[in-house]
Amino acid sequence: MKLYDSGRAPNPRRVRIFLAEKDISVELVPVDLGKLEQKSADFTRINPRQRVPALVLDDGTVITETMAICRYFEAEKPEPNLFGRTPVEQGVIEMWQRRVELELLYPIMFVLRHTNPGMAQMEVPQVPEWGEANRPKVMAYLEFLNLELAERAYIAGDRFTVADITALVALDFMRVIRVEVPETFSHLLRWKSVVSERPSAKA
Repeated sequence: MKLYDSGRAPNPRRVRIFLAEKDISVELVPVDLGKLEQKSADFTRINPRQRVPALVLDDGTVITETMAICRYFEAEKPEPNLFGRTPVEQGVIEMWQRRVELELLYPIMFVLRHTNPGMAQMEVPQVPEWGEANRPKVMAYLEFLNLELAERAYIAGDRFTVADITALVALDFMRVIRVEVPETFSHLLRWKSVVSERPSAKA
């Protein structure tokens, strides 16, 4: 089994944090996005979408997409549980994971990919106006999360889940667009301090 990975990219990091929480070791194969190795013929045969992460199982099966890979490992090793045990938990965790992914992580990525000249080879065509249009979306969602976290300890409830992994990676990734959590967002900062202390956050 091999996991094709890229150190600084947010989606591979989500998988690495997930694996660290599960205490699962997988051989990592680095893919240098800066050198466009994801567009090489060898990697394109593994994932025609030319994106990381990509998990290659021992039988040759290839699983791409971050949450699909995480769900595979959740099924392989159900505990510690990160996707929910009951139907209600599973629904709520999935809801929050998708909200954070679509309304925070993706807008951050859009700002980077469409406004940074260094990303021009990866994002064709770049649309700077679209990148800038996503900046206020990032701040608006941070404000929303701060209010939500006044009511509970973690993103999707009273324990750490995959929704927290996505949120942590998103907040850490904000550095690439030079956005920080305002000091007035005390609930969000409290949450970030707690989850950043988990050993898996170093993955």
